[in-house]
Parts: sequence; C-alpha cells; structure tokens
Amino acid sequence: MNPPQVRVRFAPSPTGPLHLGGVRTALYNYLFARKNNGKFILRIEDTDRSRFVTGAEEYIMASLKWCGLECDEDIEKGGPYMPYRQSERTALYQTFINQLLESGHAYYAFDTPEELDALRIQYQHRSSDLFQYNAKNRSSLRNSLFMTKSEVHKSLSEGKPYVVRIRIPENEEIVFHDLIRGEVCVHSENLDDKVLYKSDGLPTYHMANVVDDFMMKITHVIRGEEWLPSAPLHLLLYRFLGWEKIMPQFAHLPLILKPEGTGKLSKRDGDRLGFPVFPLEWIDPLTKEVFHGYREDGYLPEAFINMLALLGWNPGSDRELFSMNEMIELFSIERVGKSGSKFDPEKAKWFNHQYLSRKQNDELAELLERILSDHSLKSDRAYLIKVIDLIKDRIVLIPDLWKNSWFFFQPPERYDELVKQKIWLGDTSLLICDFLNDASQIQNFNKESFHLFIQDFTNKKKIKLGLLMNPLRLLTVGSNQGPGMIEIVDILGKEEFLKRIKTGIEALSVH
Repeated sequence: MNPPQVRVRFAPSPTGPLHLGGVRTALYNYLFARKNNGKFILRIEDTDRSRFVTGAEEYIMASLKWCGLECDEDIEKGGPYMPYRQSERTALYQTFINQLLESGHAYYAFDTPEELDALRIQYQHRSSDLFQYNAKNRSSLRNSLFMTKSEVHKSLSEGKPYVVRIRIPENEEIVFHDLIRGEVCVHSENLDDKVLYKSDGLPTYHMANVVDDFMMKITHVIRGEEWLPSAPLHLLLYRFLGWEKIMPQFAHLPLILKPEGTGKLSKRDGDRLGFPVFPLEWIDPLTKEVFHGYREDGYLPEAFINMLALLGWNPGSDRELFSMNEMIELFSIERVGKSGSKFDPEKAKWFNHQYLSRKQNDELAELLERILSDHSLKSDRAYLIKVIDLIKDRIVLIPDLWKNSWFFFQPPERYDELVKQKIWLGDTSLLICDFLNDASQIQNFNKESFHLFIQDFTNKKKIKLGLLMNPLRLLTVGSNQGPGMIEIVDILGKEEFLKRIKTGIEALSVH
C-alpha cells in the first residue's frame, strides 16, 4: 500500500504582520512539500476574533507571494477541503466537541473569568505554584464533572456563559516522536485542562487546528518551537477523537534568536538595532505607525529566502548560496537543528549583496531604470550598462544603485562643506582653472587619453595626484564618494565633465 501524499500546512493567525520567523516556518513547509511531491496549504486561523487585525490576512498572502512560496490550496485558490479560513468552518467543530463531551473526554465549565482571576491571585499569595485548571482542583470548580445533570442542563438552558475544556487524564506519560527533537515525554500532571470551545460558538486554536489537520489530511505538522508545549494536548485530542492511527508527524522548529544570541527575535530588536523583522512594510491600521520591510529596504526575495533557510537548516556543506530549486532538492527535516539560530542583520545584507552582484547587468539596469523614473530621469540602456558595470560590486541593497550612481545622471546641486574644508587649499582654484584650460584642448577624449593627460599635468605642476583628483571629484559629484575619477570621467564624457568643473568652480567662488 502506497503512503498517503505528503500534505503540509502553514496556518498563521491574522493578528498582525508576518514575522520573519513565520516566513521561515512557511518556507520549511514549502520546501518539504516540494521535495516530497506533496501539497503546500495555507490556512488562515482566525477563530480568535478579539485579536483580529484588519489587513493582516492580505499582508500574509502578499508576503508569501513576494517570497515565491506558492500555495497549492488557500483562501483564494480554494481546493478540495474548502473553506481555508477557520471562521468559515465553525459548523464542523461542534460535531467533534459534542463527541468529546459524550465520551467524557471534555466537559462544560461555568466559572467566570473574574472567579478564575481571583483564584490565580490566591495561588500567587499562598504558594509559588501557578493556578492551573486541572485534575487537582476540578472538584472545587464549577463544571459539569462535579455538577448534577439537572444543574448542567439548567445552566445551559438559562444561557449561562461557559467554555468546554479537555479532560486531561491523570498520572499518564504522554510520549511522541518529534522529527527534529526525537522522543518527547510529558507527564499529564504538567498539563492543564485547556479550553477547546468558547461560549461565542468558536473553537480555540487547539481544537480547530487538530480538526482541520484531520479533515484536510495533513500528514506533517511543521511549526515553531513555541507550540511544543501544546503538542501533548493535541496528541490527546487525536486519541480521544479516534484519529490516533492517522495522526500527522510533528516537527517543532528551533527559535530565531536575537543578534546577541539570547531570547527570541522580536520586533523590538529590529527597532532597537535598525533592521526589519517583517518581509514587507506594515502600517498599523490603528496607530498608523509604519514598520519597514525587507522588500522596501531593497532586499531581493531570493536573497531573503536563502538567508532564512540557513537559520536552522544545515545543507551538509559550507556552501551558502542556493536557488529555490537547489534548496528543494537538498532539504530534509532531519538536517534542521534543535538549537536556536542567532539572527545576524549584517549576514542578511551579505546575502543580498551576493545575489545583486551575481545578477546580469541588464537585470540591474531594469532596477535602476525604475529608480530613475521615480526621480523623473531616464537614460538609454547602453549608458546604464556602463554605469552598472562600474558600481556593481558596491551594491548591497537595491537603493544603493541610486546612492552609488546618481551623479551619472544629474550634476551635484551642492558641495560637501566638510570635504571642501579638507581638500580645498589656497591655490586649488588656480590649479583647477589651469586644468580646465588644458583639458579642454584634449583631442580624441577617452579613458586612456585622459589618464595620460592627468599624468602629464601633475608632472608639469610637480604635485601629488591627490591634490588634483580630490578637488575634481568634489566638483564632479559634490563629495568624496564614488569609484575612480578616471572611470567616472570616462562615462560622463568630456563635455559633461568639463561643464561640471566650470560650474563647480563658479559655485565655490561665490561661497
């Protein structure tokens, strides 16, 4: 008998923007599905309506699309197990809740939030233990396990608020195999009777995700380490619902750590250290606060994905650059580590630089054309290719294309005062005027002829090269930035170069 087709799911909640840790979870699910000729499903887990954030669902979809993680089934494409938005599946869950209630594996609890809060405070005052709703204290609480049937019926018929809780068995070792961590064993006394269903008619994550994974025939649950403590509860649900033999395999991914290496990476770390933690820009719908994203900061999606893949997965060699197809070919859950991976924002930039520097000049020219258009500028492709070829090795992020080339498309409007104070000496103006007069006489102006002219001119004036070239750079680009002056002049051409020198001399003379 052939094994079932591999089916994995990425199941985010639309409670805000997608963190890069969430993107990595989606990526590993995607790679695993493609490696095993399986299906990659996106399911939106939106049953917690109190935390729903407007625009988050669309943001998740846009982020996956930008990253190149194409879903086989989702809320837009549909699929054989529609709908893929949990809030549209609520009718399914009631049947299974009733099954758990009838079998005695779940029960009604009528305790109010205020009563439970008071108990938590009492526990804090009298012991170091935290209050847990479990076998130790069920009998003293208001639930159907210790109420008469008539009391339960009366409470339900009167519409008293309630939740349905799972009944965790007593004195049991719950053991399962994790594809990353090996055998995991948790004693039931460390678990509490989690809420499965709320009186608003919506299931909690625990109930909904187990039912949906079963209904959608999910074969492998690949999710973050933060869900590891919930795994024993989910295993019990599979058992109580009679699905233990077709339960998916579990793999809990390690955390992405702060750059310091301690603690889970958070948005605050990005704010503190100046790097994005979201794939795309996010504008908070309430505060209108803007959080920058990797796309807007100028990262290529393929570089972003490559960087994320290696935060936890070891390809088995020292090689670091992989196309998506290569990652699919090499990926295996067994090569995902248990320990957290430290996030290095500088390494992220390194990946992007590698990908940009490997792009064909034509591809980079297209990117630069779009940037020029934003500045109401344009240039012919041949000229762009010459510029790209000169600055390519300097580009780390896409905006660096403009930062390192703007002076090839427009003259400077101002001149760096600090640079001027450092290099503009008392006789510099006379030197540049002499240079301008002599340079205008050059015939057959090109890179070689200009280079020879510079050598002859500095020899004639008996000066060091820097006394001439530094002022020429200031007049040409407005600062001390840019590649070699010979190369800059070669691309600008004689007419534009000498025009900038003349304009610059006049501007500096005014000041």
